[in-house]
Amino acid sequence: MNTVCELPAAARRADQSGFPDPARDLATPGPGPQEAVFAAGCFWCVEAVFERLNGVSDVISGYAGGSADTANYEAVCTGRTNHAEVVKIVYDPAVISYGQLLKVLFAVAHDPTQLDRQGNDRGRQYRSEIFFQSEAEREVAAAYIAQLEAAHVFRSPIVTLLTPLERFYRAETYHQDYAIRNPGQPYIAGVAAPKVDKLEHTFTEYLRK
Repeated sequence: MNTVCELPAAARRADQSGFPDPARDLATPGPGPQEAVFAAGCFWCVEAVFERLNGVSDVISGYAGGSADTANYEAVCTGRTNHAEVVKIVYDPAVISYGQLLKVLFAVAHDPTQLDRQGNDRGRQYRSEIFFQSEAEREVAAAYIAQLEAAHVFRSPIVTLLTPLERFYRAETYHQDYAIRNPGQPYIAGVAAPKVDKLEHTFTEYLRK
């Protein structure tokens, strides 16, 4: 079972992002991979960011928040299901922590102040949401949001939802690794690539060597 620990200031990494490290994080569990599920707009772009991180072994695009019968791209794109486009991140907590994944989520992967949209992508499927799988995950995420708000990192309020994960539905095969396989696609070049560039210039210590 995950537990929460308070990180002393000296243990928090300094970087160029202007974002504070989470003051609270998950205590490192036993050996073996862990999973985190985030919604942050189009899953192509979010996947492209987290795939670059050291300690992340897999990023899977999918859907969460709705029912099995609407867990498909055609239905989700209508905006009338309760699904969000999400990514499931499989990571080694001995290399990168849950709190550090949250930091990348808020600093690079999306704008958490945009309600039910990201840029020109509009609809509930593009909402900002953290699907927690334990009370410890919920506590760490809630504490970091409060920390960012207290530091006035964003000009507008954070609208990120915290929701228990009931089930993750893997998206269709053609969505997986989409940005890597389609770097010249206009949406990828215009939306995903700038986020990856920001990650590579700001979080160099988090990147795969």
